[in-house]
Amino acid sequence: MKIGAVMFFTADSMHPAALGRALEERGFESLWVPEHTHVPLTRLSEYPGGGPLPRPYYDIYDPFLALNTAAAVTKNLMIGTGICLVVQRDPIVTAKMVSSIDQLSHGRFLFGVGNGWNRDEIENHGTAFATRNKLARERIEAMQAIWTQDAPSYDGEFVKFGPMNQWPKPFQKPYPPMIVGGAFPHAARRAIRYGNGWIPRADRLEHDGVGTVIGKFRAMATEAGRDPASLPITIFRVPDDLAKLRFCQEIGIDRVVFSLPAEQDDKILPILDRWVAVKRDLGL
Repeated sequence: MKIGAVMFFTADSMHPAALGRALEERGFESLWVPEHTHVPLTRLSEYPGGGPLPRPYYDIYDPFLALNTAAAVTKNLMIGTGICLVVQRDPIVTAKMVSSIDQLSHGRFLFGVGNGWNRDEIENHGTAFATRNKLARERIEAMQAIWTQDAPSYDGEFVKFGPMNQWPKPFQKPYPPMIVGGAFPHAARRAIRYGNGWIPRADRLEHDGVGTVIGKFRAMATEAGRDPASLPITIFRVPDDLAKLRFCQEIGIDRVVFSLPAEQDDKILPILDRWVAVKRDLGL
C-alpha cells in the first residue's frame, strides 16, 4: 500500500518544492493538490464539511503549477490532482496541460478528476449544475481522444470539435491514470465507466463501513465487465490510526492519502515525521 499527502498550497503555506522534497526524502509515494478557481460570495451549496468554507479554498494555487514546481525538484515522487474540476476547464486546454506536466515529470502525473459540489463556483464557469456529470464525461472522453489519436475529433452534446492535431502526447501510455473522485455509488459508477481508479474519502466510507463499500464497488466493477484489479482504490483524508490503516492493507487498498494543513514548515514537518513512524509500523 502506497502513502501520499494532500495539501491546499497557498502563499502562506509550505512551498510546493519544499514539501515535495520532504515527502520524497521520507519515502512517501505521492503529493496531491485540490482545485478551486475561486469561491463565490453567494452560497447555493452547503460546504460538505459544515460551517463556513475554510480560507485555503479560495487562497489555493493552481494545482498544475504547484505540482510541476514539486516535480521539478524531485525524481520519484508521483504528483496528482486531488481532484481537478473538469467541469470548470476547457478540455482542449486541459489535455495540453496534462500532457505537458506528464512529459515534464517523465510520467509521474496522476490525473484525479471530479465533478464538484459548489454550484455557485461551477455555474460561474458557464456550466449548468444539473448536467455537470454528463459534461464531465464528455470532456474526459474528448481528452482521452486527444491523447490517443493523431487527428482526434469529438461530437457530443456539450463538447464538439473537428479533427485536429495536438502534441505532445502524454509520457504515460495511453495517458496518465484517470482516478475518479467522489462518493459511493454515483462517483464509483463513473470510475467504472471511464476511469482507471476511484478516490473515496475515508470519513464518508466510515458511515457504511470501509470494507462493505469497497466490496460493493468491486462487485459493481465485475458486473460492468471491468476487472476490479484495473480500478485501484485511493482513500483520501485517512487518519493516522494503525488499526484502520492495517485493515486498508488487508482489503487491498492501493493507496492512502493523509491531509496536511495549509501551514508552514515548522507545523508540517512534525506531521510528516509522525507519518514516517506510521509507515514503519505498517511495514512499508
